[in-house]
Amino acid sequence: MNSPAPFRSHALALLPNNGQPDLLFVLLHGQGANAAQMRPLAQALQAQYPQAAVLSIDGPAPDARLPGGGAGFQWYGSGDGADEAQQVAAALPDFIATVRAWAEKFELSWDRVALAGFSQGAILALEAVQAEAQLAGRVLAFGSRYARMPDRVPQDVCLHFFHGMADEVLPYAPVVEAAQTLLQLGADVTADIRPGIGHELHAELIDKAMAQLRTFVPARLWREAVLAAAEQDRELPN
Repeated sequence: MNSPAPFRSHALALLPNNGQPDLLFVLLHGQGANAAQMRPLAQALQAQYPQAAVLSIDGPAPDARLPGGGAGFQWYGSGDGADEAQQVAAALPDFIATVRAWAEKFELSWDRVALAGFSQGAILALEAVQAEAQLAGRVLAFGSRYARMPDRVPQDVCLHFFHGMADEVLPYAPVVEAAQTLLQLGADVTADIRPGIGHELHAELIDKAMAQLRTFVPARLWREAVLAAAEQDRELPN
């Protein structure tokens, strides 16, 4: 299977045994890691959604922090003194094009696409749906935060945050603040902060993510149901 440009490397692709995928999950690893880091989440998603395409892709550049580039990748440069929000903004066009290309390949509308990331990968996912309308219907953000605190809601996107209370790399307080801000702005958002978990893609957080996917109903679907019920009422004879 040929991968859409510009990100041609995907180390993990779980596809339905038969038929066309009805969902697409794009998984994004943390800085200095690779696509294999997201395998536990990919397997959980495949078990819960066997008809989904689950893709974990490598970041576009070697992690500059590792000696000789190392074996890990990054989605954007960090630690070199440049403003992180600017670095994320520079990385977004290629990333957005990649998500669009995969959705087109599987013939799926944007609301059938979900982004799931850990740490730097989740930062990119969160900022992508802020920057681009109708890119994905959900974001699962593990051990993450925003590059810049949001001041508006991404339209019709469910945002799910999963964080360890013992995370010392990216402490959880900014995630709580962002979730509260987004709620006040009218977003579909959940935040699950679990004690005793550090900066890791922990099994407990993955289990919580699966539960949120099963049970959280987007406001968009509520609106559609209300409109459909109102239309049905109008069609009933007096």
